[in-house]
Amino acid sequence: MQVILIQDVNNLGGANELVTVKNGYGRNYLIPMKLAVEASPSNLKMLNEKLKHQAKKEAKLLAAINDVIAVLTEGTLRIGAKTGTSGKIFGSVTSVQIARAIKEQKGYEIDRRRIQIVDDVKELGTYKATIDFGNGTLTEVEFEVVSE
Repeated sequence: MQVILIQDVNNLGGANELVTVKNGYGRNYLIPMKLAVEASPSNLKMLNEKLKHQAKKEAKLLAAINDVIAVLTEGTLRIGAKTGTSGKIFGSVTSVQIARAIKEQKGYEIDRRRIQIVDDVKELGTYKATIDFGNGTLTEVEFEVVSE
């Protein structure tokens, strides 16, 4: 029996997936628990329409992410920090400061948890941070730590 999963089911498949199961499992468990629907021609047509709509939505989102990446990699961010006489900064630069600098200088709000700083930032200079947009999309942003 072929069914279309409505929700993710462990050891079987993900939502919007067409799977083959035994008749009893499909009729007695998956369909009554509203985890799946029978793979009738009309349900298959609805699944194809849903998948097309989802693909268009993902393409639109990917285009928006690529626009943001283009703006972020355009130039270096400048982050001000208090320094001592030797050029070492008090404390270190954190992802919160980078997120704030992106918002102020580039106009995009990015969650600080998506920003990974590659090196420890303890001195003035130029460094790199990695931003994870999800879906395997990563970009590297260059930032410069300057004295306030």
